[in-house]
Amino acid sequence: MAALPRDAFAPDRLWRWDGYSYVPVDRASDPAGWADELYADPDAAAVTQVTDGLPSSSLSGPSVVADMLDSLRLEPGHTVWDIGTGQGWSCALAAWRAGPGLVVSTEIDEGLAVLARKRLAAAEVFVGNAMRSVPPGGPFDRIHATYAVETVPYEWIEAAKPGGRIVYPWGRLGHVALTVAADGRTASGWVQGLGQFMADRSGPVPVSGGYAQVRGTGDPESERIVERDLAPLADNWDLRFAVRVAVPDAILITGRDEDGVNAWIHDGNASWAALSARGDGSAVLHQGGPRRIGDELLTAWSQWETLDRPTPYDYGITVTPEQQWVWLREPALKFAP
Repeated sequence: MAALPRDAFAPDRLWRWDGYSYVPVDRASDPAGWADELYADPDAAAVTQVTDGLPSSSLSGPSVVADMLDSLRLEPGHTVWDIGTGQGWSCALAAWRAGPGLVVSTEIDEGLAVLARKRLAAAEVFVGNAMRSVPPGGPFDRIHATYAVETVPYEWIEAAKPGGRIVYPWGRLGHVALTVAADGRTASGWVQGLGQFMADRSGPVPVSGGYAQVRGTGDPESERIVERDLAPLADNWDLRFAVRVAVPDAILITGRDEDGVNAWIHDGNASWAALSARGDGSAVLHQGGPRRIGDELLTAWSQWETLDRPTPYDYGITVTPEQQWVWLREPALKFAP
């Protein structure tokens, strides 16, 4: 990172959330603001592209980049497939470690690929959808993805050498390191850390209006009192990760007011729930849609407590040609499909 600083891979325009929308921050007209956006927080991503009002590409936070590359266990001489080139920073770091000519990268956005090629002398960038096609140069010792996927394409397992390592962001929260088995047919490994990532562009398009669009204007279909203080939903990332495992399509938003923490949950489709704090350690649960997604979240919360409050590092994933699943504490204990 000292040899390849993040600013050398940042575009001249970044985007900052002002509370209402993403606004441009230009290096030429506001160099201090641009630098603050890039370096203010080692855990924060810098938004580098906005499409239809929403972030569509970013430079991941330095701490997350370092954590993922450390999880990759990359050594000099390894061949690497970098997935999701973006601005090219992670790819350049991998090439610095592995050696020139040993890293190939795939980027679905042709415009980003053109820009990345100008910065990457030690790696080759291909335009394509890595969820469907594999670039030349394999099989690879290491595969490193920089956008979030819910389900690992089995082609990634086939593209890795036996004993190879695949590090990727799993869904909206956390990243996983898989080791390919000696027979090359399966892969398994542990969750390595937390982090939020851009989604796979070839996957389902998220509801742009979020909770408000899913909620609509109709009356709730059910209402009841929940005897829980909602603060852990905002503050306890072990709990949030457990909810992410148990209800993978649930999008959870929290906020505080004078009564305490409130929560809004939706599935990006038609089901929603709102938990409104009452100021006495309880909350009112309103729900609507075909599912009772608020009840699903509360069930996952109770299950997490019953399981002795596991941390993200207690979970792992196994991938076979037929299926993949999440496990808790040991691969034989399948936790979720």
